Amino acid sequence: MSSSIDRADQAAPVDFNRLLRANLQRVFNERNADLRAAAIAELYVADPIMYEPDAVIEGREAISAVAGKLLEQFGPDFRFTPEADGVGQNGIAALRWYAGTSSIPHMVTGTDMAEVVDGRIARLWVLLNPTG
Repeated sequence: MSSSIDRADQAAPVDFNRLLRANLQRVFNERNADLRAAAIAELYVADPIMYEPDAVIEGREAISAVAGKLLEQFGPDFRFTPEADGVGQNGIAALRWYAGTSSIPHMVTGTDMAEVVDGRIARLWVLLNPTG
């Protein structure tokens, strides 16, 4: 049975692992606001949306501000670390991670789910695991 989709017309495959790891490292672990903004311009579409448990953040500048505030709030050695490779298909990607300090590395754990359009993050859902 033949496919109704002409694969030759599709864009190059997206490296979902590279994209979501770059987002974690270059956006959410980046303390320099200028470097973080440059990474967001490269990794996100022009008008991205990020969904957090308690907020919807719209736009590149707002996402950068949230990342910067988070890093300031938890101190100089707070970091996000991927738990495994990111996976994805058909424009949807996921990356499990944990975050914390050197003394408490797993302060929070979660998964980033992203809608990827033309190789960039269009929408990002930050799913936090329940703490117990």
